[in-house]
Amino acid sequence: MNRILIALALVLSAAVAVPAVAHQGKGKSKGKRPDVIALPTGFQPEGITTWKRHTFFVGSRDNGAIYRGNLRTGEGAILVPGADPSVPDDDRAATGLKVDRFGRLFVSGADSHVIRVYNARTGTEIRNYPVAGSGFINDVIITRQGAYFTDSANPRLYFIPFGKKGALGELETITVAGDFAQTAGFNLNGIEQARGGKTLILIKSSTGELFTADAVTSGTTAARKVPVSGGDGEIDEGDGIMRKGRKLYVVENQDDRVTVVRLRRNLSEGRIVREIDSDLFVVPTTIARSGGRNYVVNAKFGRANPDDSFEVVKVPRK
Repeated sequence: MNRILIALALVLSAAVAVPAVAHQGKGKSKGKRPDVIALPTGFQPEGITTWKRHTFFVGSRDNGAIYRGNLRTGEGAILVPGADPSVPDDDRAATGLKVDRFGRLFVSGADSHVIRVYNARTGTEIRNYPVAGSGFINDVIITRQGAYFTDSANPRLYFIPFGKKGALGELETITVAGDFAQTAGFNLNGIEQARGGKTLILIKSSTGELFTADAVTSGTTAARKVPVSGGDGEIDEGDGIMRKGRKLYVVENQDDRVTVVRLRRNLSEGRIVREIDSDLFVVPTTIARSGGRNYVVNAKFGRANPDDSFEVVKVPRK
């Protein structure tokens, strides 16, 4: 996600912004999942993830609130309230988020410089990790060995190890080197895992480049560039990514598109095999899967949004 675009989006919506409150999503249907699910007015979402029983979670980049909804019914409510403006230093934000097998929701804290872990059932905060020196903690992926987070303003990953019975360990910082070079703009953004969690897949937003890196737990990891061909030959404003087998779904936020890249078995190359457009996409940022269908969240960075509306949208099959 682009910091300048976020700032512009906040300006455009300031006149009509409403604090996130418990809200029933629109889009009920009989036997068919809704194509569009409304989020609370003024919610300002960025990240989406799914869980069991058609559950989805969306975080607010504005105040760190977490919304939990149902993809089958379109209904939902606030699980974690947003920051309280009356409480000094209650500075929260939520971008990327994932649920692990223990029912814990890991939330990237954007420029609040804090990673938070919640109980996905109750919304209770289990633990938080202040990250000194972080720039913009953007996205997260869960592996068997722990949770990895990207920093879009620094060539670093943050890692929370899982111990015995999933016990949460202390935060580690991992430097990303090799083929990866930090440049102007947003850098490391979406993150995925492959090879049973031994390899990480990363996207650099400012250039659209894909990389793989060993999923080390401390120190330095050497990123390897993944050349991409086919389609229009490039990825623009790459944001969230999601892997399904050898297909990598890449959200191109300002292009209102999801691009599908087929990876070689050894992850050394990729080829664009499909570009998914929809009139319902309005700066989609992240993508998640449930019940054989893919969903994105509309962040609407930099777009006119007079009614301050935001949505979760089903990705077309064709």
